[in-house]
Amino acid sequence: MSNLKSEYDRILSEIEKAISNEEEKKIVKEKVSELSMIFINAMENMSNVIENKLKEMEEKQNNLDSKLNKIQNTVKEIESDIYDEEETGEYDFEIVCPYCNNEFVTDLSLMNEEKTEIKCPECNNIIELDWNDDCDCEEDDDCCSGHHQHCGSCHGCGDEDCEEENEDEDM
Repeated sequence: MSNLKSEYDRILSEIEKAISNEEEKKIVKEKVSELSMIFINAMENMSNVIENKLKEMEEKQNNLDSKLNKIQNTVKEIESDIYDEEETGEYDFEIVCPYCNNEFVTDLSLMNEEKTEIKCPECNNIIELDWNDDCDCEEDDDCCSGHHQHCGSCHGCGDEDCEEENEDEDM
């Protein structure tokens, strides 16, 4: 900025030396000042435009950073769900109570097959857990996904043995 001032002073000094008529010298100095002010205003306007664009870019960058943080947190949660369960042997199981049809999620250890029952948080009935997939049905059949033998929740798969077992269990 000081360089501009010294150049401006140099130009005015040269005008002083080159023009002997005081009236002409005054007009030239005023016009040089006007021209200088036009350039200074233009530079200020460009500076303001650039500053506003930078602020917009900062806001957009902050917005993107915020979204990226949310995505990273979601990915960390997914990784945690996947890998922490594998390391600890604990998994989230979704259970549907055969008494009140309440769906709930619980953590159970696959290694802990001794746990044979769980209490429904809605109706407080005890639900028997079957860790053995002793279903007589093939996987391709429309049988009760192997749950009919022990849980008593056959949904009418059409398997006569299944329906007879449910009748026997109900008695």
